[in-house]
Amino acid sequence: MTIWFLFALMTGAAVLAVLLPLSRKTRPAAGVVDDAAFFRDQIADIDREVARGLMPAAEGEAARTEASRRLLRAVADEPADGDQKGEPALRRRRAASTIAISAIPLVALTLYGALGRPDVSGAPLSARMAVDDPRALNLGEAVARVEGHLARQPEDGRGWEVLAPIYMRAGRFNDAVRAFSEAVRLNGATGNRLADLGEAVTMAGDGVVSADARSAFERALALDADNVKAIYYLAVAADQDGDRAGALARLRELVDGAPVDAPWRGMVTARIAALDDPTRSEAGQVIAGLAPEERMQAIRGMVAQLAARIEADGAPLDDWLRLIRSYTVLGDSAEASRTLAAARSRFAADTPAVRALDALAADLQIKEEAPAKPASRPDGESGQ
Repeated sequence: MTIWFLFALMTGAAVLAVLLPLSRKTRPAAGVVDDAAFFRDQIADIDREVARGLMPAAEGEAARTEASRRLLRAVADEPADGDQKGEPALRRRRAASTIAISAIPLVALTLYGALGRPDVSGAPLSARMAVDDPRALNLGEAVARVEGHLARQPEDGRGWEVLAPIYMRAGRFNDAVRAFSEAVRLNGATGNRLADLGEAVTMAGDGVVSADARSAFERALALDADNVKAIYYLAVAADQDGDRAGALARLRELVDGAPVDAPWRGMVTARIAALDDPTRSEAGQVIAGLAPEERMQAIRGMVAQLAARIEADGAPLDDWLRLIRSYTVLGDSAEASRTLAAARSRFAADTPAVRALDALAADLQIKEEAPAKPASRPDGESGQ
């Protein structure tokens, strides 16, 4: 109630501060002559002139009489003018001011009563975030809420485990490494937690599987021999070390034992296609000793043979993925995009194949061209 009393007092003071000056009669503006005052001053001047002998008494009497007559006329005109013009104008001004200024608090109170919540007490941001239903928070508020909680209770392993995947999705990989590390320390090491930690370390290192990441993946496999994430990244590490055959063996074993609808199957298949690229095959190793121009000519011939085989018999998905990757390696983005579109059309009904194509397109950052629209004639008629 105290706050309402203060609001009412402040509103009343503001209204009075505006109304009081408007309720007063206006005085003559600067430069406007008051007739009655003028003639009074004129009579006083005449009396002074006669007393000093500067004006004859008879002439002064005549002038005083004329000035007095005009003074009486001016004084007689003032009440009539005030009654007819001054008072009605003053009343209208007061009424308009009262209505206008009174309407402001009335409108404000009406709107607040309709839209406001006077029954809800104010709360700072930290209090508003402490809601019972977490679904009422957006992602930024949820992260801030969890971070604030962990700042107060850093030994809450569950909080670190919730926060770490959010950091990964937001691209905050260094923060994710710390969060996953705390989750492992506080909640214990499991295959999934160690694999997630290794992935975060890899992402923080721009995709390079470092010694720390490799250690996390190996510990994950020691606890869970079927951990897909650990197997995949250890295959990537083998490829980075130059062991392409070992990497392919790991990945193919992973795919062979995987369900057809496994969500990660497309990504692994795309990686196999990348490792099995013609430019990195055994034949590619043979042409490595050729001169640069001869090497490029040989690679283009191999890619052309692969494209011809696909065009002739359709070929399996792995060949399509290999061909798209080869065009990208050769720098022929237009052919890579065209082949990707053709592969999408060929495997449109095969969901795992579509996922593999999506993963490859994202990995290679292929810009897919939209279907061309029919050309129009200059006069607006469509070409038939």
